[in-house]
Amino acid sequence: MDCNRRIFLAAFALPLAAALPAGPVLAQDRLQVVATTGMIADAARQVGGDLVEVRALMGPGVDPHAYRQTRTDILAMTRADLVLWHGLYLEAQMEDFMKSLGARREVVAVAETLPRDVLLAHDTYESRYDPHVWMDPELWVRVVDTVRDALIAVRPDSEAVFRANAERHSEAIIELAAYAKKVLATVPEKGRVLVTAHDAFNYFGRAYGFEVLGIQGISTQSEAGLNRISQLVDILVEREIGAVFVESSVSDRNMRALAEGAAAKGQEVAIGGQLFSDAMGPDNTYEGTYIGMIDHNTTVITRALGGEAPERGMRGMLSVGS
Repeated sequence: MDCNRRIFLAAFALPLAAALPAGPVLAQDRLQVVATTGMIADAARQVGGDLVEVRALMGPGVDPHAYRQTRTDILAMTRADLVLWHGLYLEAQMEDFMKSLGARREVVAVAETLPRDVLLAHDTYESRYDPHVWMDPELWVRVVDTVRDALIAVRPDSEAVFRANAERHSEAIIELAAYAKKVLATVPEKGRVLVTAHDAFNYFGRAYGFEVLGIQGISTQSEAGLNRISQLVDILVEREIGAVFVESSVSDRNMRALAEGAAAKGQEVAIGGQLFSDAMGPDNTYEGTYIGMIDHNTTVITRALGGEAPERGMRGMLSVGS
């Protein structure tokens, strides 16, 4: 091997070696990370890779607005190297506990770091914001950066690994955002109305030009009155909206009442599909990742409202009939 080639290979190997663990990471050496929601847990796994062990407190179908920490949760969080929660009043029932825990442990509210000028106002609380920022992938990329920085702060000697992993994951999210823009633009303008159980999709609506109508407000704890259902029935009929959507973490009772009310007035309204709003899909599935969750939502909404999208989504990985 000539001298120049040896110098080139040595120069290439040094940064590569710095970005990789020296060997297999033993379980006891992994950072113990606890995250409240599945979306945050997925970000921590993507960024942390083999260097972290992540526990999500809230699994598929769990509503974060109503969730209260259990004794097991408290034990896990007090023993963790890092606790990641969303903030912006998403985990409303846990907020006081998280702030108290932050005085003793490394605790980061990942969405609280977003600039206020990119956030939407809360529909009930004047001083608060809509927490559902993961519905806009271009906002979620910023949250991934916060997760990266939180991991670096706890384990600075692994900074190169965390940065490389975060960059790779962010590129995938930007690809997802481009896919969403492409397929959602095929929905006829008249049909760009998203009717769901609660207002979890306002960031989605802003990003992709959809009007969003929810039976409940931003929090599932708000009441869905008969007047609101009656108003939405009239809107469905007047505007000839053909599909509404149920959510995996919210009862479908009100949505089915909505469809039945419209049908009684002569407007056939289909259940366009189940969307993942405050929780991701089943564990160990594509839909159980952030990328898969948003791919699913985007694809289902597009197809149900008259647009064109591949049945199996951006990567051909969605479950059949998902």
